[in-house]
Amino acid sequence: MIKPYLQRVATALLLFLLAASAQAQTAAPKATWIWYPGDYEIWLGNQMQNRRTERGTFFPVFWRMDSHYVLIDFHKDFDLAQPEEVELRAEGQYNVKLDGKPLGAPTRLTVPAGKHRINIKVYNQATPPAVFVRGKTIASDASWLVTYEDKEWIDASGKTSDQSGTTWLQAGAWNFDAPESLPSAFKLPTEARRAARVERTPQGMVVDFGRETFGYIKLHGLKGKGQVAVYFGESKEEALATETCETLEFLAVDQPQKGDTVTSLSKAFRYVNIRPEAGVSLDSVSLLYEYAPVAERGKFRCSDDQLNKIWDVAAYTMHLNTREFFIDGIKRDRWVWSGDAYQSYLMNYYLYFDTPTVNRTQFALRGKDPVTSHINTIMDYSFYWFISVYDAYQYTGDKAQVQQLYPRMQSLMDYCLGRRNKDGLMEGLAGDWVFIDWADGLSKKGEVSFEQLLLCRSLESMALCANLVGDQAGAQKYQQLATDLKAKIFATYWNAGKGALVHSRGNGQPTDNVTRYANMFAIFFDYLSPAQEQQVKKSVLLNPQVPKITTPYMRFYELEALCAMGEQPYVLKEMKSYWGGMLNEGATSFWEEYDPTKKGTEHLAMYGRPFGKSLCHAWGASPIYLLGKYYLGVKPLTPGYATYEIVPNLGGLQWMEGTVPTPQGDITVAASPKQLKVKGASGTGTLRFKSKSKPSCKGGKIVSKGSGEYELTLEKGREYVVSYQAVSK
Repeated sequence: MIKPYLQRVATALLLFLLAASAQAQTAAPKATWIWYPGDYEIWLGNQMQNRRTERGTFFPVFWRMDSHYVLIDFHKDFDLAQPEEVELRAEGQYNVKLDGKPLGAPTRLTVPAGKHRINIKVYNQATPPAVFVRGKTIASDASWLVTYEDKEWIDASGKTSDQSGTTWLQAGAWNFDAPESLPSAFKLPTEARRAARVERTPQGMVVDFGRETFGYIKLHGLKGKGQVAVYFGESKEEALATETCETLEFLAVDQPQKGDTVTSLSKAFRYVNIRPEAGVSLDSVSLLYEYAPVAERGKFRCSDDQLNKIWDVAAYTMHLNTREFFIDGIKRDRWVWSGDAYQSYLMNYYLYFDTPTVNRTQFALRGKDPVTSHINTIMDYSFYWFISVYDAYQYTGDKAQVQQLYPRMQSLMDYCLGRRNKDGLMEGLAGDWVFIDWADGLSKKGEVSFEQLLLCRSLESMALCANLVGDQAGAQKYQQLATDLKAKIFATYWNAGKGALVHSRGNGQPTDNVTRYANMFAIFFDYLSPAQEQQVKKSVLLNPQVPKITTPYMRFYELEALCAMGEQPYVLKEMKSYWGGMLNEGATSFWEEYDPTKKGTEHLAMYGRPFGKSLCHAWGASPIYLLGKYYLGVKPLTPGYATYEIVPNLGGLQWMEGTVPTPQGDITVAASPKQLKVKGASGTGTLRFKSKSKPSCKGGKIVSKGSGEYELTLEKGREYVVSYQAVSK
């Protein structure tokens, strides 16, 4: 009888030890490479943005480029129950201190039991100083504090001080989670892809990869001595235009035996025109497709096949322009522009929900102090940056990003406020670019109402962020500035006779000119009264006499304003006409600009160049955002989707279904005129809908709000099926 009992005890003890071991492994912290916040992002942005070429010539940005701090001190305090051996790595020259005692530059360190502080100081002129520390309980992560020795101390929750008076911030990190994964060695992955069609020509070959793409050209079986010219084109016309195509590359060949060669830089194209000199031959061509490994979580399908195609092409356009950062377009600029990035953030929240790319892009755009110009030198682009910071918090709940960026928000806002005129309004000064939009005849002179609206929203965002970081005085200051400016905007620019905000003021007098820009932003900023909204809708947004918008960039906001007023049936027709028009022209990704009145190769030209237009531009992907937020109807009500709402709007569709990503999982929505099916992933949701008859839901309590409007509270993880009768507009 004793032996079976002992076996049971031994088995139980073994299971207990295995469980304890598994729990310890689970509880062990995850080590990752860390750096001074923003430094790696700025450095990586410099690397990426200086890869732009035009016709083989290096083409740098035209704004100030910042750099990383070259000397960084990293530290963290630990309280160990037992001695612990840790592994240490650094990018750069480094030394280590334990409790203030110098230990040289060890790769392994034993930390005794008890309370201790580890300091690692790293110098690196070429790449951002970074460290990797890994032990059983000790690990480098974003909780470590860092300083560039500016003699103050700050952590992510606000300013604190210790005896030495040095500034500390919480470390920056991404996903470099192994000692050999050096941040400075990061490259986007590639995969091999074959050509769709190859056309042999007397000069060489023209290769079609079937749709817009991005990466390196690989030449197989290359042999001989001489040169191979490679001309890239988003269109076949561009690839064939050897004198005017935007990008090209010349490869020197000296290979007596057949071999393979890859172009030196990744580029955008659909077609490549390959012309080897006499004496050089090659067998075939393939593509090394370069991409950002982001997961496409957002989905949309509906009863309209063309709209499904628009979603698919928009998602592909977004995928191509999501790289190390959110960039504007893959062919021409390949730069990080704040206005373009702002729209990419919003589309990202409904497609990927990739917070690290948002954070990297915000840091790279802002750069460092002192502020000497607007972001990208563009006044409106500084304002989009402010607004994006609080928007990101609303979607993600990532307070740490706001805390890290807040001091840079303050200094940039000081710069902006310092450039107001005597009447407290913004107007372009020397060195400022007032962009607004690419539009013929659009005035940028004087005090443009659009810029005042963006400043007002930026001040409101500053007030919200100030509250988050505990800067109550700042919150009060920024909110008062916003309140005063909003009153001034409507006193100055609102024209009751025209039922709209006029475009600008010059020499103290408002003009009579009405454009769409300020008016449509005032709608989704919720700055208008219900009566004013209806006036603007009639006199501006639905008025063909007001100059039309021809860029997807501003069509994004125009259609958002209409959706915010419940005009989804009209917007559906506009999406099908505008984005569907590009598809009808053969687009495989969405363009920088689309004017339906243009014909043929006119669609390829821009900036006075026959192929200057980008045929794959991030701001062309806006249907992702519109369909996720205003048709599926999903948006957060409190940060990180702690509470959220779903307000489906078919907008004339027979049915639709889709998925919206959130920090804690996905929200699914399916809608038809007779049934709504929803499932929430996190937090507490509210389904809002209208019904001609009394709706029902098994297991859910529907509350009538009057006038045919109903609400249903959604619990985490539960699926609800509502029977109702939709109210068509």
